[in-house]
Amino acid sequence: MKKIVSPMLPFFMIVCLQSMAANFAHPVTPTIIQNLGLGDYMFGLAFAGMAGTSFLFSPFWGKLADYVQSRTILLICNLGYAVGQILFSLGTTEVTIMMARFVSGFFVGGVNVCMLTYTVNMSAPEQRGSHLTIQATAVTVAGTFGYMIGGVLGEVSVNLAFGMQALCLSLSAFLFFFLLKNDRTDRQGHIPMGQVVRNANPFAAFLSAKQFMTMLFGVLFVVVFMINFAFTAYDQCFNYYIKDQFGFSSMYNGFIKAAIGLISLLANMTLCMYIIRKTDTARSEVKVLLVSAIALFGAIIGDAVVPFILLTVVYLSMNAVSVPVLQSIVADRAPHESSNIVMGFYNAIRSFGQVCGATFAGFAYSAGPKVPFLWAGIALIIGGLGTVVYIILSHRRNETCGKA
Repeated sequence: MKKIVSPMLPFFMIVCLQSMAANFAHPVTPTIIQNLGLGDYMFGLAFAGMAGTSFLFSPFWGKLADYVQSRTILLICNLGYAVGQILFSLGTTEVTIMMARFVSGFFVGGVNVCMLTYTVNMSAPEQRGSHLTIQATAVTVAGTFGYMIGGVLGEVSVNLAFGMQALCLSLSAFLFFFLLKNDRTDRQGHIPMGQVVRNANPFAAFLSAKQFMTMLFGVLFVVVFMINFAFTAYDQCFNYYIKDQFGFSSMYNGFIKAAIGLISLLANMTLCMYIIRKTDTARSEVKVLLVSAIALFGAIIGDAVVPFILLTVVYLSMNAVSVPVLQSIVADRAPHESSNIVMGFYNAIRSFGQVCGATFAGFAYSAGPKVPFLWAGIALIIGGLGTVVYIILSHRRNETCGKA
């Protein structure tokens, strides 16, 4: 614990607050869609809209973090996210809801990227894996409790859930800014804003990936895409499925996610830490993805509620382990001078997986409630195979370097 008291402990505590707030609206989103009489596909399309602008602008935020402190970006982006969520709550048509989701996604990209860059920049190399695990655990577990809180608030009023979300996001914005330290001390002098804009526009930021991109990174990013496609397709359908098929209210939805959060916390603090500290992380990732896929396929066999929920717990717990392990693999391979750009690109690919997963889930659900779950399992298998390819290529590269 002493290793994370300063400066990381305040950061992790604020991450918990931010992650809880970010999930207040999720359990009430199906209610909004049904109350407005919108198509079933909108539950996936709305999330895809947010993930879409997060995908497009994540490299922008990663590049901008080379010039602006992460705490400043976290201030701006959490306030912008709060505005986007208020706009979402006021939306009454598909167009206004999608526009609000675009606004939220633009700023969410900056939040996710800079929470990663701050963790990487403020951690010694030997602490990076553990700190990324703690951060991912905070996001996952606090997010599930935020889901529970949002579900309870939604039982009182949908607008109350959104209002509390905006308030807590704004609070986290100021806490990030005033309590965090500067995470980059190697900047020299004042950089003109014009240069910042030119270097950080989203398209130039994507092109900056050529600074670090290798075959190994390419394979890793395919795995990142597949895992996030699978998780988002499942998660978006889970929210809608248990309301549509089982008639669960937003409060029950929230309590289920909170229980999953507790189990995920236990899995991350034991299994995940053991994997990162004691094992070959890539080989362990393959095993975790295999267990996830088996649980996912098992959950869609039959129509009973209890087996579905129990296997969902197993799947989501394994997903909670796989994410920080994969983050650790990417961060460890990132050159120090390109770490911000690498993590920005990582978040872009993660968001792209979310875009595709959410869009696919929304439309595939119309073909059959379990169709998105089936394809999510297939995506996990592909992700596992991609990890195997990464291991083989990495081994060959090490052998080549050894001979040289």
